[in-house]
Amino acid sequence: MKFGVIRFPGSNCDQDAFHAVKDVLGQPVEYLWHQEADLRGADCVIVPGGFSYGDYLRCGAIARFSPVMSAVQEHAARGGLVLGICNGFQVLCESHLLPGALIRNDGQRFVCRHVALRVENAGTPFTNQMRPGQSLCIPVAHGEGKYVCDDDTLAALRRSGRILFRYAAGDNPNGSLDDIAGIAGEGFNVLGMMPHPERAADPALGSGDGRLLFESLLNYWR
Repeated sequence: MKFGVIRFPGSNCDQDAFHAVKDVLGQPVEYLWHQEADLRGADCVIVPGGFSYGDYLRCGAIARFSPVMSAVQEHAARGGLVLGICNGFQVLCESHLLPGALIRNDGQRFVCRHVALRVENAGTPFTNQMRPGQSLCIPVAHGEGKYVCDDDTLAALRRSGRILFRYAAGDNPNGSLDDIAGIAGEGFNVLGMMPHPERAADPALGSGDGRLLFESLLNYWR
């Protein structure tokens, strides 16, 4: 399975994602430059965390117009896998690949710590190596990670099982609606999440729970 990791001006988690795929999982991976529309044969595209284009206007608002994102939209429409992490989640929402938006954290503070996630749906390409209700220890690092959407969208997410991860009770770091930490698109081939599984793919980093997401992708592909 081949991965592609996008690099925007201001990305700062692209190397973390590259390391998790190449050195931890042993899978082929290439960097994808934001000005190019060639995904280089990637089966799964990772839109990484960071501050794409300096977060000018609002997080992800400029990145959505990059040539590479047009290719990502086409890739997703064909059923290709897309993983957006932190700023990548924001970019996917701005690109209308996922519903809702990410806004300023409650308390107006940047939050950087490990949080407890609860797996809500273990029957997807991103979660099939997890158990429903399983608790994962995954770090967050964001200032604008509060997920919001309208009532109809929330009802649809709940009804279709597209809320894949929630912050565990009492451990919501940003005030996200319904404790939402990660959602999938309608075809379940696109995932956006604020926590950083690539920073928890190796126990040496304090948790190895994030590796389960990458192993789920490999299992789904096989």
